[in-house]
Amino acid sequence: MGTADRHRLIGELLRTREQATVDELVDATGASGATIRRDLEILAANGVLKRVHGGARSLLARGDNPGYGQRELEDHQAKTRIAEAVDGLINDREHVWLDSGSTATEIARRLGKRELTVMPMSLHGVEALSVPHSGRAPQLILPGGSLIPGEQSFRGPMAEANVRSLRFDTAVVTPCALNLKDGLLAHDLDDAAVKRAGLESAARVVVASAGSKWNASAVALVAAMDAVDVIVTDQKPSPEDLARLNKLSVEVVIA
Repeated sequence: MGTADRHRLIGELLRTREQATVDELVDATGASGATIRRDLEILAANGVLKRVHGGARSLLARGDNPGYGQRELEDHQAKTRIAEAVDGLINDREHVWLDSGSTATEIARRLGKRELTVMPMSLHGVEALSVPHSGRAPQLILPGGSLIPGEQSFRGPMAEANVRSLRFDTAVVTPCALNLKDGLLAHDLDDAAVKRAGLESAARVVVASAGSKWNASAVALVAAMDAVDVIVTDQKPSPEDLARLNKLSVEVVIA
C-alpha cells in the first residue's frame, strides 16, 4: 500500500472512531510501526488528526465539518476525475475564477499546464498552479483579503471586492453542499459571499462537486441552481433530478 493510500485509510478510520493505536493501524495497512508513526506525524502536521501516545486521536466531533487536511484525503479518485472533466470544459486563454477547497486544488493541478488567466481563492490553489512545467503556464491574479488558517483560503470584504472588480469567462465553484431545492451552499457566510462574488462575475458557472456533497448539510446559501450552467460530478442524478436540471437548462457532466 502506497503512502497516499495509507494516509487516506487512516483518515477514513478516524472519521468513524475517536482514536486508533499504532498497532491497529499496522494491522489495517500492513505497514511497519515505524512507517505508521511517520504517517501520523505528517497527518498531524496537516491537521488531519492529533498525535497521542501510542497512536492518534480524531479531531472531528461527530457531525462536525472536517478540516482541509481531512477532506484532501477523501474521494480522491472522484476529485481527480472531476478535475479532468472540468479541464476539458475550459478553453485556452480563458479568464477563470477558481474556488477554494480540496476539489478546487485538484482542478488547479490540471489547469497548471494551461494557457489561462486564473484567480485562485486559496494558497493551495496558488501552489498547485505555480508548479513549473515546460511550455505553457497560467497567469495568476491573487484576490487579497484575509487568509483563513488551515484552509489557506482568501476571505473578507477586500477579497470579495477584488473578485467583483473583474469579469471572468468561467467561474469554477466547489460548494460545500448542494441540493435542487436550495441550490449551492457553504458552511459559513464569508465563504458563501466569496463564492457568490465569483459566480456573479462570470459569464459561465461550472459547479464541481463529488457525489458526497449532494444533499449534504450546510447553513449559508450561495446561489439558486438556476445560476449554474454546468455541474460536473461523479454521481449520476436520479431521473427526477435530471428532469429538473434539464428544465433549468443545467448541463450535467458525469466524471
